[in-house]
Amino acid sequence: MSIDSRAGGGERQPSVLLAFRGQNLRSFRDAFEVSLLATPLAESGVVRQVPWRVGGKPVGVLPVAALYGANASGKSNVLRVMRDMRSHVLSSFRSSDPQGGFPRRSFMLGADPAAPSRYEVDLVLDGVRHEYGFVADDERIFEEWAVHYPRGRSTLLFQRAGDDVELGASIRSKARATVDLIRPNSLFLSADAAVKQPVLRSLSGWFMRNLTLAEAESRAFRQTQTAVMLADPASQASVLEMLRAADLGVHGAQRKEIDPVMRERLKRIVRILQGLEAEPEPGADEGPDFEELGVSLMHEGVSGPVEFEQADESLGTLVWFGLVGPVLESLARGTVLLADELDSSLHPDLVRQLVRLFQDPSTNPHRAQLIFNSHDPTLLGDSAGDRPLGRDQVWFTEKSADGASRLYPLSDFDPRKEEAVAKRYFAGRYGAKPIVSHQEFAAAVELITGGGGS
Repeated sequence: MSIDSRAGGGERQPSVLLAFRGQNLRSFRDAFEVSLLATPLAESGVVRQVPWRVGGKPVGVLPVAALYGANASGKSNVLRVMRDMRSHVLSSFRSSDPQGGFPRRSFMLGADPAAPSRYEVDLVLDGVRHEYGFVADDERIFEEWAVHYPRGRSTLLFQRAGDDVELGASIRSKARATVDLIRPNSLFLSADAAVKQPVLRSLSGWFMRNLTLAEAESRAFRQTQTAVMLADPASQASVLEMLRAADLGVHGAQRKEIDPVMRERLKRIVRILQGLEAEPEPGADEGPDFEELGVSLMHEGVSGPVEFEQADESLGTLVWFGLVGPVLESLARGTVLLADELDSSLHPDLVRQLVRLFQDPSTNPHRAQLIFNSHDPTLLGDSAGDRPLGRDQVWFTEKSADGASRLYPLSDFDPRKEEAVAKRYFAGRYGAKPIVSHQEFAAAVELITGGGGS
């Protein structure tokens, strides 16, 4: 079976993320892994059974993973590293300078920041398990590989060592032209995606659709996606219902005519979010403000609907508007959405409902996955019946004395089903908490106030 075939024929088979691994990336010096494979601790009704090879027993996969930890402990960096890998796959060939090196972010506090970094994903793609990864430093790609398991055993798609590429039998005749295109600082998978008839289109296409990061810096871009969906009759009702259901006082939306230049700009932003165009350089395009989107949110007044401008809306409303599009898109297409500080400016009940949309098979029939970080303890729960997140869906980040981040799962502590996870987390039983001292804060204040009092 080829990488683009359908396991079992007929209906399209699922594509889900099983695990992500990295090393020497951002604040992570040592190897780390985020796994979405279910464990015996998994909550009933949450695990998705996903076929991974022809005739094989399905594997249990989780729809949500949550990261907890102190500020600056590495939570956001886990998501950024995943986003970085996506960017390398989509852009290292079509957008990089042939002489410009490889723009990775290594661990800067170690003895050798120039040491190579490693990225790797383990996923089920159209019903067949795949592994893809690469090793690179600031100048070039050292290794790159892709294997799949159509019948349960590892079968090579390609393996690269420097500029030498070994092609597997299933793609050997079709991928030779791609071998001639690769550069020392561009990925083979990225080069293959750029040709007219890519052999590995399903694998590169997965990166195009997945691992998009919702963070504060991208909110204007994500608001654009919501606005475009609001203008589409096929998705308009869902967007409006998500806005109303959040109890933000929004009762409707009004579309305004925008000039052709802005319309094309908005289309380009959506294409960037979908991976169809290269991301702009930092600061090159910060995205349109709310008024430029051609959308006004309507609030019900005493005498009827009242149109609010951006300055009249709460920050929570604007944050939610920027999440609605990506969330609906992910649920509709069955993709992996990354969310940095999901609880920022949102009420815990609203965050809980958003997580539930991914946890519940009835609202997530296409096996979309959400990986996010948070400080919201209510998601951890203090009883088996009040636990939005399963015990194998929680991960912690902690920073050591030498500045290196560490990632580990709650399941390492083998928590009991009835365990008060939130309470024990606050008590420091799992680590991943800041070590703060009132005396140190007070001493800092006394430096400017003179201290002592009267």
